[in-house]
Amino acid sequence: MLSSITEILVMLNPFALFLYLDPIRKDLTHRNFMMVIFKATLISFSICLIFFFFGDLIFTQVFKIDFESFRIFGGIIIFSYAYLFIVKGQKALIMIKENLDDLASEIALPFMVGAGTISLSILLSQRHSLWIGTLSLVIIFSINFLVLYTLKKFRDSIEGKKFKTAFDKNMEVLLRLNGFFIGAIGINMVLTGINNMFVN
Repeated sequence: MLSSITEILVMLNPFALFLYLDPIRKDLTHRNFMMVIFKATLISFSICLIFFFFGDLIFTQVFKIDFESFRIFGGIIIFSYAYLFIVKGQKALIMIKENLDDLASEIALPFMVGAGTISLSILLSQRHSLWIGTLSLVIIFSINFLVLYTLKKFRDSIEGKKFKTAFDKNMEVLLRLNGFFIGAIGINMVLTGINNMFVN
């Protein structure tokens, strides 16, 4: 159970998500920002829970899609996002919208829930019972939310515009560096999918 929780948390990467949300984090009040994150967390949890219960059935019975094809496509999408993060930085990120519900949906897909987390949610159902898997997802998204909350509070606690500016600039550098790791995950998903197709 612990290894499954760790895998999905690494894929969610709340630290990277905090970087991606930099534009809206600056423009929203703390209350509105956390409300958007809470709604995005509920949406993401619901999506993962659906794929935990019905993911294998959806792919094999309804759409008759080879799961490895989904893994390869997801890897390409992840790589393309990583490329934008490295080349364009914050210009590639989420922009503020008037409707906060729309903003929560945009954060949930594809920043919190993507091909990687959906794949791991399906694998979670193959490893654990229903109640253990459900509990794991609750723990995962609770930790993700708490990390984002803590990072936001820490940033707000920094006194002085100079130090906040320095903090934001360092976040920009980390964002671009994180793009390399995200890109590597995407390429690894593509290679794994191709390898599994030939092996099977």
